[in-house]
Amino acid sequence: MVKIRMKRMGRPHRPFYRINVVDSRVKRDGDVIENLGWYDPCSSDAKQHELNVERVKFWLAKGAQPSETIMDMLVRTAVVDGTEWKKRHAWRIEAKKQGVINRAAAGTPKKDEKKK
Repeated sequence: MVKIRMKRMGRPHRPFYRINVVDSRVKRDGDVIENLGWYDPCSSDAKQHELNVERVKFWLAKGAQPSETIMDMLVRTAVVDGTEWKKRHAWRIEAKKQGVINRAAAGTPKKDEKKK
């Protein structure tokens, strides 16, 4: 399966990401098929990312699956219609909240909490 996801670059405590098309079996910073743009979360100006929209649409039409962060970026920039994705995303957030509430009621600790 082909995915559209980010490759981390930059220095420590100053991340910079390239948005790439990769095979899903490749590591995060492994070989890429095509570079589609970049994302700079620490940028202070209005331009935090740049995308080659035509190539993004091409890969989406070919069946590439975007990561959650990339899909959120595509919806915000109106590259794709996000109504269905927003419903699914809201459902997942609600399910996570419900799971936390259920665990708290049952008295079971989270996975990362150590037993005393």
